[in-house]
Amino acid sequence: MKYKLAIFDMDGTILNTLEDLTDCMNYSLAVHDYPQRTIDEVKSFVGNGIKKLVERAVPTGISKEEVEKVFQTFNDYYKDHCAIKTRPYDGINEVIREMKEKGILTAVVSNKADYAVKSLCDDYFKGLFDFAIGDRPGHRRKPYPDNINAILENFKIDRSEAVYIGDSEVDLQTAKNADMDVIMVGWGFRDEDFIKSQGAEFVIQNPLDLLPFFK
Repeated sequence: MKYKLAIFDMDGTILNTLEDLTDCMNYSLAVHDYPQRTIDEVKSFVGNGIKKLVERAVPTGISKEEVEKVFQTFNDYYKDHCAIKTRPYDGINEVIREMKEKGILTAVVSNKADYAVKSLCDDYFKGLFDFAIGDRPGHRRKPYPDNINAILENFKIDRSEAVYIGDSEVDLQTAKNADMDVIMVGWGFRDEDFIKSQGAEFVIQNPLDLLPFFK
């Protein structure tokens, strides 16, 4: 199948955001006198949006009100510190640029806050994405297919002509819920064995391996 539209996840797929997420999470925990988390712990917590990251990182048993306070601290701090150590994965910019040169439509659907998705796309992928959506009030986040469907409708592309590209079990389920094909990558926040245990048929290990899927 040669696809006309590539829809990418962000964290762990096109950007390595883990260090900034960890630093901002630990800053927020420290503000509220909660224990710090390791980078491996944060790596296991990501995938379902910032609110869920905070809920997983705070100590078990604290009140919803306290969780909300940590979330607000994180949200405010991350706005100004989301691009300190974050970097694109090696080769991903060149591959997306080549897709664009072939006339492939490109988009991002992420559970990261919408402001951060748009800011990071502008910082690291200027002009490389035709559409980018993050977590917004009133819209269901992945694994619900709402934002995938919005992009398909925006481009008037049939889902059979599009593919979702991601690194986690959330991305795998998102593609399934959207009834579309998926390409799973092994350079992100989940390793190949885990991704396959979740039902992935195959996992690619190099961004260049994306190109044969497109016209």
